[in-house]
Amino acid sequence: MQLRKLLLALALSAPFAARADMLYVLNSGEASILLLDATTREEIRRIPVLREPHHLVLTPDATQLVIGDSGGNELIFMDARTGEVRRRERISNPYHLEYSPDGRFLVVASLRRDQVDIYQAATLELVHRFRPGDMPSHVAFSPDSRRVFVTMQGDAAVVAFDLESRTQLWSVEVGPQPAGIIWHRGKLLVGIMGSDHFVSLDPETREVTPAFTLGRGAHTIFPSPDGRALFATSRVDSRLAELDPETLAVRRTWNIPGGPDCLTFDPEGRVWMTLRWSGRVAVLDPEQAEWQTIRVGRSPHGIFFKPLREGLSGDFAAAMPGATSGSRPLPAPRGAPEAAPAAPAAVR
Repeated sequence: MQLRKLLLALALSAPFAARADMLYVLNSGEASILLLDATTREEIRRIPVLREPHHLVLTPDATQLVIGDSGGNELIFMDARTGEVRRRERISNPYHLEYSPDGRFLVVASLRRDQVDIYQAATLELVHRFRPGDMPSHVAFSPDSRRVFVTMQGDAAVVAFDLESRTQLWSVEVGPQPAGIIWHRGKLLVGIMGSDHFVSLDPETREVTPAFTLGRGAHTIFPSPDGRALFATSRVDSRLAELDPETLAVRRTWNIPGGPDCLTFDPEGRVWMTLRWSGRVAVLDPEQAEWQTIRVGRSPHGIFFKPLREGLSGDFAAAMPGATSGSRPLPAPRGAPEAAPAAPAAVR
């Protein structure tokens, strides 16, 4: 028995370089980070955190995952390849977090404390704190890193800030309980969680127009790695939709029980999603229109697919053509896949 325990401990502590691709899942309802073998779908390990992890982001150099434990007031820095916890930093209520495209700033939306914090990315020095209103939720940037946009769930609005002058630029009402937000083709796409649709917000004119209807609890939207589709979620009606990135027409939808929330993609084009209400993760093959579910922990939220196979890194999506959408967009469209160069570290 003791020998078996020793062998198991050695296996869990070994590097993952020779292992299959890895999936990170944040179980917000049970204060843990779950690491899964993406091939066998088996649990590798479960790392306890203080209270309530929700969202995660890659560091600008793509080597570490930064996980926000919002209830525990802590950031956890993990080696993206091995799952090793490198360090923990005390920080105020990190609910949603994103690095600016130029890698200079880390912006944190604090849902419970009604604040938006701007940190120096390299040092985590707090350079400015905004108190723009009720329930700051999700974060997106302009490609030039000059402006940051935050949805305000309690105020039914999107607020814009200038990162250079540290000023609030404007606030625009968009609809009840706005949640997910991305920069897309010069506009902002926003999920209206208190309704059934997404809106398009022009950051220059501040005009708000309907974008597409998905279902009750319209929540978040993500670009596919190849830039040929957008995928959006509806938590209440439990739907995932694929959209044309140019016209925003809904190409197809899938009714996936359990409340699809955050998404991540693998190099084969499969979509992995957390199901908040069922304690599961689903993996969808859009071409086959089939999905499977994997039991994880209570109320899974953030999710990240990390390739460990030869020749692919965790930021493969940022290096692919057409990846001009998202919270940290590339500065310009890329060419054909075979001619696309690697993305610069500063914009990953």
